[in-house]
Amino acid sequence: MALLEVNNLDVRFALRQGEVRALRDVSFTLDRGERLGIVGESGAGKSVAAFTILNLITKPGYIAGGSIRFDGQELTTLKPKALQKIRGNKISMIFQDPMMTLNPVLTIGDQMVECLKAHRRIGSREARNVALNKLRQVYIPSPEKRLDQYPHELSGGMRQRIIIAIALLLDPDIIVADEPTTALDVTIQAEIMTLLLELCEKHNVALILITHDLGVVSQVTQRTLVMYAGRVIEQGPTREIINDAQHPYTQGLINALPQMATPGHRLNQIPGAMPSLANIPPGCAFHPRCSFSKDDAGNLRRDCREQVPGFVTSGNCRVACHMVRDLVDSEPRDNGRSKTSQEVS
Repeated sequence: MALLEVNNLDVRFALRQGEVRALRDVSFTLDRGERLGIVGESGAGKSVAAFTILNLITKPGYIAGGSIRFDGQELTTLKPKALQKIRGNKISMIFQDPMMTLNPVLTIGDQMVECLKAHRRIGSREARNVALNKLRQVYIPSPEKRLDQYPHELSGGMRQRIIIAIALLLDPDIIVADEPTTALDVTIQAEIMTLLLELCEKHNVALILITHDLGVVSQVTQRTLVMYAGRVIEQGPTREIINDAQHPYTQGLINALPQMATPGHRLNQIPGAMPSLANIPPGCAFHPRCSFSKDDAGNLRRDCREQVPGFVTSGNCRVACHMVRDLVDSEPRDNGRSKTSQEVS
Protein backbone atom coordinates (compact mmCIF):
# COMPACT_ATOMS: atom_id res chain seq x y z
CA MET A 1 0.00 0.00 0.00
CA ALA A 2 1.29 3.46 -0.96
CA LEU A 3 1.92 6.01 1.79
CA LEU A 4 -0.34 8.55 0.03
CA GLU A 5 -3.11 7.68 -2.43
CA VAL A 6 -5.07 10.37 -4.26
CA ASN A 7 -7.94 9.06 -6.38
CA ASN A 8 -10.23 11.00 -8.75
CA LEU A 9 -9.84 14.22 -6.78
CA ASP A 10 -12.34 16.92 -7.78
CA VAL A 11 -11.96 20.42 -6.28
CA ARG A 12 -14.34 23.27 -7.07
CA PHE A 13 -14.81 26.93 -6.20
CA ALA A 14 -18.37 28.19 -5.84
CA LEU A 15 -18.21 31.72 -7.27
CA ARG A 16 -20.98 34.19 -8.02
CA GLN A 17 -20.53 33.78 -11.75
CA GLY A 18 -20.73 30.00 -11.44
CA GLU A 19 -18.82 26.98 -10.21
CA VAL A 20 -15.20 26.56 -11.25
CA ARG A 21 -13.49 23.16 -11.33
CA ALA A 22 -9.91 23.70 -10.18
CA LEU A 23 -9.00 19.97 -10.18
CA ARG A 24 -10.56 17.33 -12.38
CA ASP A 25 -10.10 13.61 -11.68
CA VAL A 26 -6.57 13.98 -10.31
CA SER A 27 -5.07 10.64 -9.24
CA PHE A 28 -1.57 9.66 -8.11
CA THR A 29 0.29 7.72 -5.43
CA LEU A 30 3.37 8.41 -3.33
CA ASP A 31 5.50 5.75 -1.66
CA ARG A 32 7.53 6.21 1.52
CA GLY A 33 10.77 8.03 0.72
CA GLU A 34 9.72 8.70 -2.90
CA ARG A 35 10.19 12.10 -4.57
CA LEU A 36 7.36 13.24 -6.84
CA GLY A 37 7.34 16.38 -8.99
CA ILE A 38 4.19 18.20 -10.11
CA VAL A 39 4.82 20.64 -12.98
CA GLY A 40 2.83 22.95 -15.21
CA GLU A 41 2.22 26.61 -16.00
CA SER A 42 0.61 29.04 -13.57
CA GLY A 43 -3.06 28.15 -13.26
CA ALA A 44 -2.54 24.45 -13.99
CA GLY A 45 -3.75 23.44 -10.52
CA LYS A 46 -0.42 22.47 -8.92
CA SER A 47 -0.76 24.50 -5.74
CA VAL A 48 -4.45 23.65 -5.37
CA ALA A 49 -3.49 19.96 -5.42
CA ALA A 50 -0.87 20.58 -2.71
CA PHE A 51 -3.24 22.56 -0.50
CA THR A 52 -5.99 19.99 -0.92
CA ILE A 53 -3.79 17.16 0.39
CA LEU A 54 -3.56 19.05 3.69
CA ASN A 55 -7.21 20.16 3.45
CA LEU A 56 -6.16 23.81 3.43
CA ILE A 57 -8.75 24.70 0.80
CA THR A 58 -11.05 27.33 2.28
CA LYS A 59 -14.44 28.62 1.15
CA PRO A 60 -15.57 29.18 -1.53
CA GLY A 61 -13.37 26.21 -2.43
CA TYR A 62 -14.35 22.68 -1.47
CA ILE A 63 -13.60 19.03 -2.27
CA ALA A 64 -16.48 17.91 -4.52
CA GLY A 65 -15.35 14.31 -4.91
CA GLY A 66 -12.53 11.82 -4.76
CA SER A 67 -10.37 10.36 -2.05
CA ILE A 68 -7.11 11.23 -0.25
CA ARG A 69 -5.73 8.39 1.87
CA PHE A 70 -2.64 8.78 4.04
CA ASP A 71 -1.23 5.53 5.39
CA GLY A 72 -4.65 3.94 4.83
CA GLN A 73 -6.60 6.73 6.57
CA GLU A 74 -9.11 8.83 4.61
CA LEU A 75 -8.29 12.53 5.02
CA THR A 76 -11.22 14.18 3.22
CA THR A 77 -13.71 13.18 5.92
CA LEU A 78 -11.53 13.80 8.98
CA LYS A 79 -12.69 16.33 11.55
CA PRO A 80 -10.40 19.37 12.07
CA LYS A 81 -9.02 18.13 15.40
CA ALA A 82 -8.10 14.72 13.97
CA LEU A 83 -6.63 16.35 10.87
CA GLN A 84 -4.42 18.58 13.03
CA LYS A 85 -2.59 15.47 14.26
CA ILE A 86 -1.56 14.77 10.68
CA ARG A 87 -1.09 18.29 9.30
CA GLY A 88 2.38 19.50 10.27
CA ASN A 89 3.02 16.33 12.24
CA LYS A 90 2.93 13.62 9.55
CA ILE A 91 2.65 15.86 6.48
CA SER A 92 4.54 19.18 6.47
CA MET A 93 4.45 21.96 3.92
CA ILE A 94 7.02 24.44 2.66
CA PHE A 95 5.41 27.53 1.12
CA GLN A 96 6.70 29.79 -1.64
CA ASP A 97 7.60 32.93 0.32
CA PRO A 98 9.33 32.47 3.70
CA MET A 99 8.55 36.06 4.75
CA MET A 100 4.84 35.29 4.41
CA THR A 101 5.26 32.04 6.36
CA LEU A 102 7.29 33.29 9.31
CA ASN A 103 5.71 35.57 11.92
CA PRO A 104 7.62 38.90 11.80
CA VAL A 105 6.99 39.76 15.49
CA LEU A 106 8.26 36.47 16.95
CA THR A 107 11.85 35.22 17.10
CA ILE A 108 12.80 32.11 15.16
CA GLY A 109 13.18 30.20 18.43
CA ASP A 110 9.73 31.21 19.68
CA GLN A 111 8.11 30.05 16.44
CA MET A 112 9.88 26.70 16.41
CA VAL A 113 9.14 26.04 20.10
CA GLU A 114 5.48 26.98 19.55
CA CYS A 115 5.27 24.52 16.64
CA LEU A 116 6.69 21.70 18.76
CA LYS A 117 4.40 22.42 21.71
CA ALA A 118 1.34 22.42 19.45
CA HIS A 119 1.95 18.79 18.52
CA ARG A 120 3.90 17.27 21.40
CA ARG A 121 3.99 17.30 25.19
CA ILE A 122 7.37 18.88 25.58
CA GLY A 123 9.01 21.46 27.85
CA SER A 124 10.36 24.78 26.57
CA ARG A 125 14.01 23.87 27.21
CA GLU A 126 13.73 20.51 25.43
CA ALA A 127 11.82 22.10 22.55
CA ARG A 128 14.57 24.70 22.17
CA ASN A 129 17.20 21.96 22.02
CA VAL A 130 15.22 20.14 19.32
CA ALA A 131 14.93 23.41 17.36
CA LEU A 132 18.66 24.00 17.71
CA ASN A 133 19.41 20.51 16.40
CA LYS A 134 17.16 21.04 13.36
CA LEU A 135 18.90 24.32 12.54
CA ARG A 136 22.21 22.47 12.59
CA GLN A 137 20.78 19.85 10.21
CA VAL A 138 20.01 22.52 7.61
CA TYR A 139 23.51 24.04 8.04
CA ILE A 140 22.45 27.34 9.61
CA PRO A 141 25.63 29.14 10.79
CA SER A 142 25.64 30.18 14.48
CA PRO A 143 22.30 28.43 15.18
CA GLU A 144 22.22 29.56 18.84
CA LYS A 145 22.28 33.17 17.67
CA ARG A 146 19.62 32.62 14.96
CA LEU A 147 17.10 31.30 17.48
CA ASP A 148 16.94 34.74 19.09
CA GLN A 149 16.73 36.69 15.85
CA TYR A 150 13.64 37.88 13.95
CA PRO A 151 12.89 36.90 10.33
CA HIS A 152 13.75 40.36 8.92
CA GLU A 153 17.29 40.02 10.31
CA LEU A 154 18.02 37.03 8.06
CA SER A 155 18.66 36.67 4.34
CA GLY A 156 16.15 35.03 1.99
CA GLY A 157 18.20 31.85 1.73
CA MET A 158 18.59 31.68 5.51
CA ARG A 159 14.84 32.13 6.00
CA GLN A 160 14.09 29.32 3.57
CA ARG A 161 16.50 27.03 5.43
CA ILE A 162 14.63 27.84 8.63
CA ILE A 163 11.32 26.99 6.94
CA ILE A 164 12.80 23.60 5.96
CA ALA A 165 14.00 23.12 9.56
CA ILE A 166 10.47 23.85 10.81
CA ALA A 167 9.04 21.38 8.29
CA LEU A 168 11.39 18.72 9.69
CA LEU A 169 10.73 19.56 13.37
CA LEU A 170 8.21 16.77 13.92
CA ASP A 171 9.94 14.17 11.70
CA PRO A 172 7.15 14.04 9.06
CA ASP A 173 6.61 11.22 6.58
CA ILE A 174 5.85 13.64 3.72
CA ILE A 175 7.02 17.15 2.86
CA VAL A 176 4.97 19.13 0.33
CA ALA A 177 7.16 21.90 -1.13
CA ASP A 178 5.22 24.52 -3.09
CA GLU A 179 7.80 26.23 -5.34
CA PRO A 180 10.23 26.58 -2.41
CA THR A 181 12.88 28.55 -4.34
CA THR A 182 10.74 31.05 -6.26
CA ALA A 183 11.86 34.16 -4.34
CA LEU A 184 15.56 33.23 -4.23
CA ASP A 185 18.61 33.93 -6.38
CA VAL A 186 19.66 31.19 -8.79
CA THR A 187 22.73 30.15 -6.78
CA ILE A 188 20.72 30.03 -3.55
CA GLN A 189 17.99 28.02 -5.33
CA ALA A 190 20.52 25.30 -6.15
CA GLU A 191 21.75 25.19 -2.54
CA ILE A 192 18.21 24.89 -1.14
CA MET A 193 17.23 22.11 -3.55
CA THR A 194 20.44 20.20 -2.82
CA LEU A 195 19.74 20.54 0.89
CA LEU A 196 16.13 19.39 0.52
CA LEU A 197 17.20 16.36 -1.50
CA GLU A 198 19.91 15.46 1.02
CA LEU A 199 17.51 15.69 3.98
CA CYS A 200 14.79 13.63 2.28
CA GLU A 201 17.28 10.87 1.42
CA LYS A 202 18.87 10.93 4.88
CA HIS A 203 15.57 10.73 6.79
CA ASN A 204 13.62 8.66 4.20
CA VAL A 205 11.03 11.44 3.88
CA ALA A 206 8.73 11.46 0.85
CA LEU A 207 8.67 14.72 -1.12
CA ILE A 208 6.04 16.34 -3.34
CA LEU A 209 7.75 19.16 -5.22
CA ILE A 210 5.47 21.72 -6.89
CA THR A 211 7.33 23.70 -9.54
CA HIS A 212 7.27 25.08 -13.06
CA ASP A 213 11.00 24.40 -13.48
CA LEU A 214 11.62 21.14 -15.34
CA GLY A 215 15.34 21.53 -14.71
CA VAL A 216 14.77 21.26 -10.94
CA VAL A 217 12.40 18.33 -11.42
CA SER A 218 14.97 16.41 -13.46
CA GLN A 219 17.59 16.75 -10.70
CA VAL A 220 15.44 16.07 -7.62
CA THR A 221 12.42 13.85 -8.37
CA GLN A 222 11.96 10.23 -9.35
CA ARG A 223 8.46 10.51 -10.81
CA THR A 224 6.68 13.47 -12.41
CA LEU A 225 3.08 14.56 -12.95
CA VAL A 226 2.42 17.15 -15.65
CA MET A 227 -0.77 19.17 -15.11
CA TYR A 228 -2.78 21.34 -17.49
CA ALA A 229 -6.03 23.21 -16.75
CA GLY A 230 -6.65 21.28 -13.54
CA ARG A 231 -6.00 17.82 -14.96
CA VAL A 232 -3.04 15.44 -15.02
CA ILE A 233 -2.09 14.95 -18.68
CA GLU A 234 1.11 12.90 -18.33
CA GLN A 235 2.79 11.00 -15.51
CA GLY A 236 5.67 8.57 -15.22
CA PRO A 237 9.38 8.25 -14.34
CA THR A 238 11.04 11.67 -14.45
CA ARG A 239 13.92 10.55 -16.66
CA GLU A 240 11.58 9.06 -19.22
CA ILE A 241 9.38 12.15 -19.32
CA ILE A 242 12.36 14.51 -19.67
CA ASN A 243 14.13 12.42 -22.31
CA ASP A 244 11.09 11.25 -24.29
CA ALA A 245 8.03 13.38 -23.48
CA GLN A 246 4.86 12.00 -25.09
CA HIS A 247 2.23 14.70 -24.58
CA PRO A 248 2.54 17.76 -26.88
CA TYR A 249 2.22 20.05 -23.87
CA THR A 250 5.10 18.35 -22.05
CA GLN A 251 7.15 18.56 -25.23
CA GLY A 252 6.37 22.28 -25.38
CA LEU A 253 7.51 22.82 -21.78
CA ILE A 254 10.80 21.07 -22.46
CA ASN A 255 11.38 22.96 -25.72
CA ALA A 256 10.76 26.23 -23.86
CA LEU A 257 13.78 25.67 -21.60
CA PRO A 258 16.54 28.25 -22.31
CA GLN A 259 19.10 25.56 -23.16
CA MET A 260 16.83 24.27 -25.94
CA ALA A 261 16.95 27.57 -27.88
CA THR A 262 19.50 28.38 -30.56
CA PRO A 263 22.03 30.94 -29.23
CA GLY A 264 21.17 34.43 -30.45
CA HIS A 265 17.57 33.49 -31.29
CA ARG A 266 14.29 33.95 -29.43
CA LEU A 267 13.33 31.35 -26.85
CA ASN A 268 10.85 28.71 -27.91
CA GLN A 269 7.38 29.12 -26.51
CA ILE A 270 4.01 27.39 -26.52
CA PRO A 271 1.56 29.56 -28.49
CA GLY A 272 -1.46 30.95 -26.65
CA ALA A 273 -2.10 30.86 -22.91
CA MET A 274 -3.54 28.59 -20.26
CA PRO A 275 -7.36 28.79 -20.44
CA SER A 276 -9.36 30.22 -17.57
CA LEU A 277 -10.70 27.47 -15.30
CA ALA A 278 -14.10 29.13 -15.69
CA ASN A 279 -13.97 28.63 -19.46
CA ILE A 280 -12.12 25.39 -20.24
CA PRO A 281 -12.48 24.38 -23.91
CA PRO A 282 -14.49 21.23 -24.68
CA GLY A 283 -12.63 18.06 -25.56
CA CYS A 284 -8.91 18.22 -24.86
CA ALA A 285 -8.26 21.47 -22.98
CA PHE A 286 -4.91 21.86 -24.77
CA HIS A 287 -6.25 21.52 -28.31
CA PRO A 288 -6.43 25.30 -29.11
CA ARG A 289 -2.66 25.51 -28.53
CA CYS A 290 -1.68 22.10 -29.93
CA SER A 291 -0.11 21.72 -33.38
CA PHE A 292 -1.06 18.03 -33.42
CA SER A 293 -4.79 18.71 -33.04
CA LYS A 294 -5.11 19.36 -36.78
CA ASP A 295 -5.30 16.72 -39.49
CA ASP A 296 -3.33 16.72 -42.75
CA ALA A 297 -5.87 19.08 -44.31
CA GLY A 298 -5.41 21.62 -41.52
CA ASN A 299 -8.77 20.94 -39.90
CA LEU A 300 -9.24 20.37 -36.18
CA ARG A 301 -9.50 16.72 -35.28
CA ARG A 302 -13.01 15.95 -34.08
CA ASP A 303 -11.87 13.85 -31.13
CA CYS A 304 -9.51 16.61 -29.90
CA ARG A 305 -12.32 19.13 -30.22
CA GLU A 306 -15.09 17.07 -28.62
CA GLN A 307 -13.70 14.27 -26.42
CA VAL A 308 -11.72 14.53 -23.19
CA PRO A 309 -8.83 12.11 -23.78
CA GLY A 310 -8.46 9.10 -21.50
CA PHE A 311 -5.12 7.73 -20.40
CA VAL A 312 -3.09 5.34 -22.52
CA THR A 313 0.19 3.68 -21.57
CA SER A 314 3.25 4.56 -23.63
CA GLY A 315 6.46 3.02 -22.33
CA ASN A 316 6.35 3.51 -18.56
CA CYS A 317 4.24 6.66 -18.79
CA ARG A 318 0.50 7.29 -18.77
CA VAL A 319 -0.58 9.97 -21.22
CA ALA A 320 -3.95 11.65 -21.84
CA CYS A 321 -3.72 12.48 -25.55
CA HIS A 322 -5.67 11.36 -28.62
CA MET A 323 -2.55 11.52 -30.81
CA VAL A 324 -0.59 9.29 -28.44
CA ARG A 325 -3.54 6.90 -28.31
CA ASP A 326 -3.45 6.63 -32.12
CA LEU A 327 0.30 5.96 -32.06
CA VAL A 328 -0.11 3.28 -29.39
CA ASP A 329 -3.00 1.68 -31.30
CA SER A 330 -0.90 1.55 -34.46
CA GLU A 331 1.89 -0.38 -32.72
CA PRO A 332 1.88 -4.21 -32.51
CA ARG A 333 -0.53 -5.26 -29.79
CA ASP A 334 -0.27 -7.93 -27.12
CA ASN A 335 -3.06 -10.45 -27.69
CA GLY A 336 -4.66 -8.03 -30.12
CA ARG A 337 -5.26 -5.31 -27.53
CA SER A 338 -3.59 -2.04 -26.59
CA LYS A 339 -3.33 -1.01 -22.96
CA THR A 340 -5.85 1.53 -21.72
CA SER A 341 -5.99 3.46 -18.47
CA GLN A 342 -8.42 0.93 -17.02
CA GLU A 343 -5.90 -1.88 -17.50
CA VAL A 344 -3.03 -0.09 -15.77
CA SER A 345 -4.93 1.59 -12.92
